[in-house]
Amino acid sequence: MTEAEIHAGRDPAIRVTAMPRDTNAYGDIFGGWLVSIMDNAAGLAAARHSKGRAVTVAMDGMQFLQPVKVGCEVSVYAEIEKVGRSSMVIAVEAWRRERHTEEACKVTQAKFTFVAVDDEGRPRLIKG
Repeated sequence: MTEAEIHAGRDPAIRVTAMPRDTNAYGDIFGGWLVSIMDNAAGLAAARHSKGRAVTVAMDGMQFLQPVKVGCEVSVYAEIEKVGRSSMVIAVEAWRRERHTEEACKVTQAKFTFVAVDDEGRPRLIKG
């Protein structure tokens, strides 16, 4: 199944190509790089939803399902699952696609918790 079929009607929050500088000592893409991209995608969704600054306060456990190789296109999807007074839980999935194919596979997923904050860094109410 193609990524477009799986995510019909949804655009990724971030799409990036994995480069040689993003690898670990074994030549695979470093897991921390992927977590960073996912955190950025969740942060974009959190800031847009809360209409202001939002910060990461937690991330649930993550399991790497497939490796990402240099040259793969990585698409990260973020969807807000739950909104509290000042917090949001955002489900994030990362998918990889080799450059010359249409087939994609999910490489990992996680849930990120963000809190909307004011200019002094204090939690603020999310206006709905």
